[in-house]
Amino acid sequence: MDEKSFKKGQNYITLIYDLDNSTVEAISEGHNEAAANECFSQLLPGQIETVEAIAMDMSSAFVKSAKSNIPLAEEKIVHDRFHVMKLVNEAVDKTRKEEHKRLRAVGDDTLKGTRYLFLKNYDNLKESKQQELDSLFISRLETGKAWTYKEMLRDLWHHDTASEATEFFNWWYRKVIHTKLEPLKKVARTIKERLANVVSYCTFGGISNGVAEGINSKIQSIKRRVGGYRNRENYKTAIFFYCGGLDLDP
Repeated sequence: MDEKSFKKGQNYITLIYDLDNSTVEAISEGHNEAAANECFSQLLPGQIETVEAIAMDMSSAFVKSAKSNIPLAEEKIVHDRFHVMKLVNEAVDKTRKEEHKRLRAVGDDTLKGTRYLFLKNYDNLKESKQQELDSLFISRLETGKAWTYKEMLRDLWHHDTASEATEFFNWWYRKVIHTKLEPLKKVARTIKERLANVVSYCTFGGISNGVAEGINSKIQSIKRRVGGYRNRENYKTAIFFYCGGLDLDP
């Protein structure tokens, strides 16, 4: 389950995808609990009964709706790993902003222009950027510490079982919670509250919203091809036509 903007501003649609077949199965307007309920209502009873797992972000509205519409949903929800890491990245960036503000107040521009340096995976950085990042660690900046904990958390999804992932997270959590990195501590507490539905990633073969992101790219290209849709119904019809898995053979 995912959301996508219809046009600029707070205009969204909610979509349900079939991750096995990479198809769009349901669409509704908005991105709240009512929108999620509307999506689930479009599924056939047979589809509802055969749902094995549901990948979604940490939206409380989506979680509540899933529990109301899918049998044993509490055991089937998998919070998308990319959404979790996005929250952690945002905490690192907030740490950077706060520290940069403090440093600039005393004439120190060490963190100027480093935003994307801390948001990327270290292995994906060019050698020159890796060296730049290494030099920042020598300064023992709070942002560097936050970034290190972010990189450590990536290992959470590389465990064979949910119990192993839980044990790893609890170790990571204890380390983070004893720091002064308030933005990261806040996210750590959020993850801990939903931990069972984060480590369920290991139980259900590593499902995520990756398929949804791929379909979203296709939807965006359809939207650009016609210069955008002013009518929501036409927009939804186009999504179903191109992404609904229709059999167009005579």
